[in-house]
Amino acid sequence: MHITKSAISLNVEDVSASAAFVTQHFDFHEEMSADGFVSLARDGVGFNLIFLRTGLASLQPESLRTQRAQGLIVAFEVDDIDAEYARLVAAGLPIATPIQTEPWGERFFQVADPNGVILQVVQWVHGPGEVS
Repeated sequence: MHITKSAISLNVEDVSASAAFVTQHFDFHEEMSADGFVSLARDGVGFNLIFLRTGLASLQPESLRTQRAQGLIVAFEVDDIDAEYARLVAAGLPIATPIQTEPWGERFFQVADPNGVILQVVQWVHGPGEVS
């Protein structure tokens, strides 16, 4: 299999609110959209972030149409987590999990978009598996 592109699709009630949040605070841009659908991209990320309106008739499988994006985390690795934390706090974003460091070297914090989608910002302070 030769994969040429990838995407994450999330069902949300208010597509415009999630799209505006990610565009404004995470520098994504709209690649395409239609009623109840928006596909966002960002240079260097390697995937599109797609928001679909809950209940959208074209969503397959049909069993997912009424489900919302829950129980998952969209993670973005950065070079300077402290600067990103300060920037997003100053912008007034709702912090779901304050900045913290795991024993295996993952330093992270989480924000919630207007639909409750959790976006995690992470920086590795030492390699995975290297416990200090």
